[in-house]
Amino acid sequence: MAASPSDEGSTLMDDQPDRQARIRNETPLIREYWAILLRQKWVVGGIIVLALLAGLAMTLLATPQYTASSRIEISRQDQQITNVEGVDKGDRTFDQEFYDTQYELLRTRAIAERVARELRLANNAEFFAAHGLEPDNTPFLADNGAAPTREDLARREKTAVGLLLGNISISPVSRSALVDISYTSGSPTISAQVANEWARQFIAESNDRRYESTADAREFLERRLAELLEEVEESERKLVNYANENDIVILDRVEQDGDTVGSTSLVSRNLDAMNQALNEATAQRVRLESEARTGGGAATVNNSALSNLRARRAELRAQYAELMVQFEPGYPAARNLQEQISTLNQAIAQEEARIRGGAGDDYRAAVEREETLRARVNALTGQLRNQERARIQYNLYQNEVDTNRQLYESVLQRYREIGVASVGASNISIVDEAQVPGGPSSPNLPLNLLVSLFAGVALAGIAVFLLEQLDEGIRDPAEITPQTGLPLLGAIPTSGVENEEISEIIRDPKSDLSEAYLTVRSNLAMSTRHGVPKSFMVTSSRPAEGKSTTSYALASVIARTGKRVALVDADMRSPSIHTLFDAKNEDGFSNYLTGTDDLRSLIHETDIPNLWLMTAGRTPPSAAELLSTDRAAEMVAKLLEQFDHVVVDAPPLLGLADAPLISSAIDGVVYVIEARGVPVRGINLSLERLHDSNANLLGAVMTKFSGKESSQYGYGYGYGYGYGLNYGREEKPA
Repeated sequence: MAASPSDEGSTLMDDQPDRQARIRNETPLIREYWAILLRQKWVVGGIIVLALLAGLAMTLLATPQYTASSRIEISRQDQQITNVEGVDKGDRTFDQEFYDTQYELLRTRAIAERVARELRLANNAEFFAAHGLEPDNTPFLADNGAAPTREDLARREKTAVGLLLGNISISPVSRSALVDISYTSGSPTISAQVANEWARQFIAESNDRRYESTADAREFLERRLAELLEEVEESERKLVNYANENDIVILDRVEQDGDTVGSTSLVSRNLDAMNQALNEATAQRVRLESEARTGGGAATVNNSALSNLRARRAELRAQYAELMVQFEPGYPAARNLQEQISTLNQAIAQEEARIRGGAGDDYRAAVEREETLRARVNALTGQLRNQERARIQYNLYQNEVDTNRQLYESVLQRYREIGVASVGASNISIVDEAQVPGGPSSPNLPLNLLVSLFAGVALAGIAVFLLEQLDEGIRDPAEITPQTGLPLLGAIPTSGVENEEISEIIRDPKSDLSEAYLTVRSNLAMSTRHGVPKSFMVTSSRPAEGKSTTSYALASVIARTGKRVALVDADMRSPSIHTLFDAKNEDGFSNYLTGTDDLRSLIHETDIPNLWLMTAGRTPPSAAELLSTDRAAEMVAKLLEQFDHVVVDAPPLLGLADAPLISSAIDGVVYVIEARGVPVRGINLSLERLHDSNANLLGAVMTKFSGKESSQYGYGYGYGYGYGLNYGREEKPA
């Protein structure tokens, strides 16, 4: 079965909420933000201008500040004057944790207190004046001619430390070991002094901290040295006593790496000497024994006197032989030579006898000496054996002495090393000292204005966010369906003119308002199966939302299509339709409700073709009581006998019962919603009243809408608002 046109229109209207939601989701985020900015442009502009003015005023009224900077270098390792390590072994790799620690140490209160004490800032009135503290506004700085009390001095010191910490700036130089120390105050001289002193006190604090870190180690080593010294003395005492008890006399001691590897005792040395003497005596005895057996032997040969005698005898024999060649033996000279030779022979014989006798005596003496030495060697050998047995325990005592001495010397060496390391050169050095600044560092007008601009933008953003959150009114036509559940019939742009001119604008078919209401009429025609409802009323949540104008415009647009239309002003409490026609409000709707049956006398033809008007009439005492009867339904039925459509301008819903009573007399309700008007909860409360009265809600019309504030309506008031279900699409020019 084919669907009728009315069914197709109804289906399209049913799909409209999904279509609007899809269009809303496809809206670029930047357009939504731009729409919010346009809505709140005066708020944003005002806040930014106020922020810039505040920044300018603060800059002009601010006291000039001077900043001085010193630069230091923080090395990862200490400068080693000696090849001695401290208690903490340094890491030789770059350690960011180390530098972060140094940066934080530069900001500590301990450094500030040292600087305050060194520069005597507690008694420096110029320092406090450089930070805006004068004796007039700071009682504890007042100079009454007497020395400050302890309490005032403590407050001054605390205040000075707080000012130092509040105005110091630590700025590491990127990718280096350099750090800038900057101080800002109202005095250039004070700034330079503090910046330089801060660097010096940081170095001093680092040295003190390093020295204090070795204090515990030094105390421990001192106690340990005393204990080890006692142990060394005790072990040496045991060693000496044992040596005395066992007659052990050590002459030489051989040490290697602090250990005794060998020692020579008196007995062993005596034994060596006696043994050597014994060997010599034995050799001498053997030699003398050989000489004694050979009759002198070598002794006679080596005797110089005997050799001289023999040489003389040989000489005389040679002379005697020469004489025998010429003379006889009896020759006197020959005989004289013979006598001399005989005398020499006797002397030689006597000398040889004497030598042989001496060799025997020497031999016997050598034998006796050898025996004596042998006996002494045997005695020393026995004594040495006894001492060697005692040397076992002696060596144990000696090892104990060596061990204790090594421990003592190693601890003593470490104690000396820590003492040297604790006073080594600092790893922190001053690269550049702070100079007295030649000009103020602040206030900086361009920078302050830039900061004020950013602050103004931030505050404006916060204000806009809060206003947007607090504003619960519907701002965008695309929000109507998700917020209320009503299909959107159209969005009516704000006209910006008085009510007297609106009627003229609506009557112009080419005007923006006329085009917008034509869109509403087109969508309204699709809300039912038979086109535009025969009778419908226009209402809103509260007055002045544009419902009367909407009633007038819809009636005019429908009449323009050739349909006979009756426009009824049912707002008896605050009638306004007659002003749009420049007519008088005399007899009308209230008269019929009170019993007048002559409709012809109550309805009047207007200057708009096919459009008739029934004014509200005189205001009754109780409009709700009149509407509680069936007279309104009868009137609508009679009007539909003469006209094609009846348009009723109903009162607003909030606080009044008129509109729900009228809704039972007509076919449907067109609900008017003012852009950024009634909160959503108020709108839904009004709709609940209509639902409770079983009213047929045809859809909603948004009035007083500014397309520039919408994220989806960016093409003005004309075709940009779309026609029918093309609402929200971008129109292409014809």
